[in-house]
Amino acid sequence: MTRFQLILEFDGGPFMGLQRQAHGPSVQQSVEEAVKAITGETATLHSAGRTDAGVHALAMSSHVEIEREIEPFRLMEALNAHLQPDPVAVTDCRVVADDWHARFSCVGRSYRYRIVNRRAPLTLERGRAWQVPQPLDAEAMHRAGQALVGQHDFTTFRSAHCQAASPVKTLDSLRVTRDGEHVLIETAARSFLHHQVRSMVGCLALVGMERWPEQRIAEVLEARDRQMLGLNAPPEGLYFVAATYPE
Repeated sequence: MTRFQLILEFDGGPFMGLQRQAHGPSVQQSVEEAVKAITGETATLHSAGRTDAGVHALAMSSHVEIEREIEPFRLMEALNAHLQPDPVAVTDCRVVADDWHARFSCVGRSYRYRIVNRRAPLTLERGRAWQVPQPLDAEAMHRAGQALVGQHDFTTFRSAHCQAASPVKTLDSLRVTRDGEHVLIETAARSFLHHQVRSMVGCLALVGMERWPEQRIAEVLEARDRQMLGLNAPPEGLYFVAATYPE
């Protein structure tokens, strides 16, 4: 039995999420069915993150175990052939140790949220960014977001359906920048709560629109109350960027 690490890129739009769902297609189902078609084996895909419906990935780290002898490059090529026309691609494939785990060995995860700040409708980026027509002050968003960095109880920014044992997380970084009409929010942590990034982005957008003062972010964080959440950003702007592992 050989364990292969797969780096996945996918458009989350057509899927109900990364993990298998009883009520619709998932990225996991697409990859597992491709493995079955290639090897005849039933494999389980394990991943560093659990993205929701509509959330994308640039480099989702995953793994599968396969009995058949096959070179990593050949496996990657075969998977990409069988994954079509689903919008999922394997961009890298390598053999890893038997005790290496895509989720449990991971020590860091990073996300990027993309906002297109313009009034004109989206064409090329429809379904791949959040359109905000009101002017956004990205510098104010960045300043307000620094209140979230560090170890905190993130109950305010946690989904009611979150299954994490504790709402306490340590946010390593949060950065908001503007590039023309694009406002990018980049954040990293060992792990995140369900909807945490989208909830943080939604509240920061309210600061950017000048509907909230900058200090309001610190206040709603301290409240530890989901009812204080101002806005949950939509899933189409969120991208899983990378997973990090010990050297």
